[in-house]
Amino acid sequence: MSYLLNYSNALLVFIALTFSPYLSAKAESSFVNVVSETTKSVVAIGLYTPLESDGNQVLGTGFVVGDGKWVITNYHVVSKILDPQIVQHYVAIHGEGRDVAAQKAEIIDIDPVHDLALLKINSELKPLPMGSGSLLKPGNEVAFTGFPLGAAIGLYPATHRGLISAITPDAIPARNADQLTVSMLKRLKKPELVYQLDATAFPGNSGSPVYNVTTGHLVGVINKVFVSQGKEAALSSPSGISYAIPVKHVMAILNKNNVKY
Repeated sequence: MSYLLNYSNALLVFIALTFSPYLSAKAESSFVNVVSETTKSVVAIGLYTPLESDGNQVLGTGFVVGDGKWVITNYHVVSKILDPQIVQHYVAIHGEGRDVAAQKAEIIDIDPVHDLALLKINSELKPLPMGSGSLLKPGNEVAFTGFPLGAAIGLYPATHRGLISAITPDAIPARNADQLTVSMLKRLKKPELVYQLDATAFPGNSGSPVYNVTTGHLVGVINKVFVSQGKEAALSSPSGISYAIPVKHVMAILNKNNVKY
């Protein structure tokens, strides 16, 4: 009996060693497919001002939800008050490199407290599937796709992979101190919980979707990074610590506007 048990254990070890590289390759192949599908839902958020430039000024990232005609991004990406004296509007830019198309994006609703904005576009794009509204535990692997460097060399979506390292209070709900409202100041006493990620994001990643590496379902929205050495350090010496708004707040703004997902 002892001989049979030892043989069985040895066989299990052999099988595990034999199939482990195969399973690992299969998982990586699955992740590549998830990134490919998710990228179809990611857009750059830009500002179109024809009197100043023929092109679009890329401000951040967004992603398509609902029936394909709705876009979620950060409120701080589209918080600039547009000049009513000139032609100026926000755009959602889709594509890659120089082969891109832009369409007007109308701001339908904002949630400054959770740094979210809901935009409407005319042409349908591939929507990103929603994940669970429950908070994921630290240790879960996630990825996010966006435009960390804007469009300096063309529009190229980049994907970063990392872990949920903590669930932490969001003590700074606005981009600048002078944007704090009375309701936001009250939040400092009882801040919302957000994801802290062990992953490097850059300024252009604002509004990038954070998603499950296996299913591609939305987990949250990148909205800020930890910077310890001044604004310039966000590019030159990134901390590798990023923060994301949980998907439940995306669901809330969609529900408020009767957007089915």
